[in-house]
Amino acid sequence: MPLPIVAVIGRPNVGKSTLVNRLAGDRTAIVHDEPGITRDRTYRPAFWQDREFQVVDTGGLVFDDDTEFLPLIREQAMAALAQASVAIFVVDGQSGPTPGDREIADWMRAQPVPALLAVNKCESVEQGIIQAAQFWELGLGEPYPVSAIHGSGTGELLDELIKHLPPVDQVPDEPEIKVAIVGRPNVGKSSLLNSLTGENRSIVSPISGTTRDAIDTVVERKGKKYCLIDTAGIRRKKNVKYGAEFFSINRAFKAIRRADVVLFVIDVLDGVTDQDLKLAGRIMDDGRAAIIVANKWDAVEKDSYTIYDYKKHLQDRLYYMEWADAIFVSALTGKRVNKILDLVDTAAAEHRRRVSTAVINEVLQEAIKWHSPPTSRQGKQGRIYYGTQVSSQPPTIALFVNDPKRFNDNYRRYIEGQFRQQLGFYGTPIRLLWRGKKVREMENSTMNRATKV
Repeated sequence: MPLPIVAVIGRPNVGKSTLVNRLAGDRTAIVHDEPGITRDRTYRPAFWQDREFQVVDTGGLVFDDDTEFLPLIREQAMAALAQASVAIFVVDGQSGPTPGDREIADWMRAQPVPALLAVNKCESVEQGIIQAAQFWELGLGEPYPVSAIHGSGTGELLDELIKHLPPVDQVPDEPEIKVAIVGRPNVGKSSLLNSLTGENRSIVSPISGTTRDAIDTVVERKGKKYCLIDTAGIRRKKNVKYGAEFFSINRAFKAIRRADVVLFVIDVLDGVTDQDLKLAGRIMDDGRAAIIVANKWDAVEKDSYTIYDYKKHLQDRLYYMEWADAIFVSALTGKRVNKILDLVDTAAAEHRRRVSTAVINEVLQEAIKWHSPPTSRQGKQGRIYYGTQVSSQPPTIALFVNDPKRFNDNYRRYIEGQFRQQLGFYGTPIRLLWRGKKVREMENSTMNRATKV
């Protein structure tokens, strides 16, 4: 059974994201002193007493202005309200009731969802009561003075909030697979999320930087759950100024680190750019499973050789990610999008897979038989004693050798290639740790001392 939803709405810059962070107990929502930071609706798990729920941050509501993203922000806020069991209408206690607040209040009274009025920025308890009293005129019942920054008053607000939540029979399991959608600006990440979910989950616009928060969306297919994370477009570091975009890109990097699988979205019209190569390196450094999603395939003029030419371009530019499956899709038309989650299933399973020590050493023996380790000019040959998998996500194999320096890059690539050829590990990077005799002696010495103690 899904958790009940609490929608947080209000004008721009009244502190909605700060309140969401307070209720969720983290700082995931971007908070910055600039109107319009939040655009899409973002979901965060929260609890109070014995009740669990999802709190939804939304963009600032403005009804009398249709410039830039404001109509789309309204659409996202209304979608959140349609899902909610209860809403929190946030106002600014320091500025008092504004025409914008009154307009939202009139709209809220016409909605079937109960609403609680949170008067934010009431840092002083005594002054907060006076500040909150001004908002009785909105006709939404008792105004609750709160300070989202300091947390004061939020307990009383939550005590009232849980009275409006439906009973929860069971706590849902964590999403089985976390999938981060990453790429440069305007490659179609938000369109891909909308196509995967079958709804306008994220605002789509040709303007770079439309998506700012990392947006989590849980979908279910064939009995499996996926947490899809839409992220901000990642530009070159030198082009990013401190502010909203800086925080957005940091959120995107964190999304990569907490993902099981990364959908690495590339614009086929641009091809693989230098910035794409840097992003690929980031994904590999973080050890994430990945799928290369070549988007906007519908906009390419094709003949019988086109797809082979594009595949060769991907292989040539992303040769160090040859382990990742590539799929050519159109997020706009939905072509082949339904096949992406099948690839996600495979990549996630391989990312988590463990192989027994016996099997690893069989592969090593066969590899050494066909191609012996290199010999130095002094006649000293490298020796591999044995290997064992020490961790997964990504699969990491420790190789115990006489001296790691005796194994050049070519031979290391050969051994990795043999592991891939014999064991698969499709869709995930693998890491090889070359551990020398001195390292093993130090470990054994430490273990012996610990045994004696």
